[in-house]
Amino acid sequence: HQARLDALLVTAPPIFRYFSGFDSQFWESPTRPWFIVVPADGEPIAVIPDIAAPELARTWIRNIHTWPAPRPSDDGRSLLRDVFAGLPNRHGRIGAELGREMALRMPVIEFMALRDVVPGFTFVDGSPCLWQIRQVKTPAEIRHIRHICELASDAYRALPGLVSLGMTEREVARALRID
Repeated sequence: HQARLDALLVTAPPIFRYFSGFDSQFWESPTRPWFIVVPADGEPIAVIPDIAAPELARTWIRNIHTWPAPRPSDDGRSLLRDVFAGLPNRHGRIGAELGREMALRMPVIEFMALRDVVPGFTFVDGSPCLWQIRQVKTPAEIRHIRHICELASDAYRALPGLVSLGMTEREVARALRID
């Protein structure tokens, strides 16, 4: 609410995962856009290719809109337009991943077309809001982060025992990664 945004448009896999809990091999295809709209009030709304709907439905996301991908002429744009049209317009601003360390995971030409078909809203940089939201960690996230850091620390502590004379840097890095 402080950012005066009516919604956030999320496209990058790590942030999509943050809001949905969904992780998939589908992310390996950089040509398929996936979207989550996070309204200022209410639950997130997913706009995704139909092939992933059954898996995403296993998460806590309940509002899922799909299209038969690939459809280069409209890879979710009209669905996004309809989702935004159904949102309250208090500030006329939708935040998108446009700032530092952000990646808009859709063709730029599609994003420009989306801006043209969503009346009453302006797309602005939503990254400050996303950074602020992602700083807050639940107790479960803190436990997971602590566990991952302990695993990494254990691996670095064990590294001298994995290295032997004549190993290349690449072999050492591989041994560390495996451990």
